[in-house]
Amino acid sequence: MRGARVTGVRRAAARLAGPLLVLLLQSCARAPAPVHFYPQGRPEHLSDWHVVFRSGDRLALNERVVPYDLNTPLFSDYAHKLRTLWLPAGTAAQYVPDATFEFPVGTVITKTFFYPKAAGSAQSVARTYDASHDFAGTGLDLSQVRLIETRVLVRREKGWEALPYVWNAAQTDAELARTGDEVPLELVAGDGARERFTYVVPNQNQCAGCHVADLKTKAIAPIGPKARHLNRDYPYPQGAQNELAYLVKVGYLTGLPPLEQVPRNANWRDESQSLEARARAYLDVNCGHCHNPKGPADTTALTFDVGTPIDRHIGLCKPPVAAGRGTGDHLFDIVPGHPEDSILPFRMASREPGVMMPEQGRGTVHREGLELVRDWIASMPGECGA
Repeated sequence: MRGARVTGVRRAAARLAGPLLVLLLQSCARAPAPVHFYPQGRPEHLSDWHVVFRSGDRLALNERVVPYDLNTPLFSDYAHKLRTLWLPAGTAAQYVPDATFEFPVGTVITKTFFYPKAAGSAQSVARTYDASHDFAGTGLDLSQVRLIETRVLVRREKGWEALPYVWNAAQTDAELARTGDEVPLELVAGDGARERFTYVVPNQNQCAGCHVADLKTKAIAPIGPKARHLNRDYPYPQGAQNELAYLVKVGYLTGLPPLEQVPRNANWRDESQSLEARARAYLDVNCGHCHNPKGPADTTALTFDVGTPIDRHIGLCKPPVAAGRGTGDHLFDIVPGHPEDSILPFRMASREPGVMMPEQGRGTVHREGLELVRDWIASMPGECGA
């Protein structure tokens, strides 16, 4: 009898061991591999990098992957964005006051474009600034949002390289799309208004084109990681902290001066800040990476960097370099007091190729951004001579 009882116990233990082993293996499978830096090549899947990954019904961040946001973000067809930064252990970026920080080889920056879901078809997404379902240290709730693409900027020995990845229909992974992609969507506003458009995922060359920091050398660089964009609070899981101070705290940034000495762009939607500061911040991040002395639009003689004086360099009473459809038959880029006579808002309001500005990165008109720039021009004193 005693032997039978022992045998029975062993069999019961064996029955329990099977499910327990499965649970342990599943637990191990859920634990992501460390972030992988590829010094060369173009991995076929976003999951190969192990930076962001699907965990159950959430998009999660791997260890030592730090989320961040910008005071005023670049407009991309009303898409929301999850930005992340990862540096190899023992390395740090060097603070630069007025340009992109100097990042070490091995740095991986990602930007995931997504929309809150909306009632309607599978293509319906919300046109909203509600960020309640955005990342705040706990991951993106995939029952509430639709992932579109994730762009990877990787710092290699020869410089930065841009790689676009498009999320599959199951939202389980994103595949490399070197030739870009097109995603038909429908924007649904809070009042129920609907607008169909095609979200264009840029190809690899277009990604690099927007990030050209020096047209002569063709070198590219990130746009967002600059002091004036990151000097803001972020809702980390342990509480809101200044992003720059947090990067120093986790060992990702060196050389940061006292925060009161760090430049800071305005939040374009914060009406407690001046109209001019908000409009300049908007033009800085949306236009300044091309319209600067070293950028792809250097021949236009327009500079939209936030530090540019409000004179002909920013378009005030400046005739266009080239005439044509892009002018809308207007004589000056900016006519003080008269946005209706100014080329800048005319091009912002267009969706026509060859006329619209920016030239890529949007298939819709940014209504609120356009209104902001129009209001700013309308508030300007003075007039342009004939």
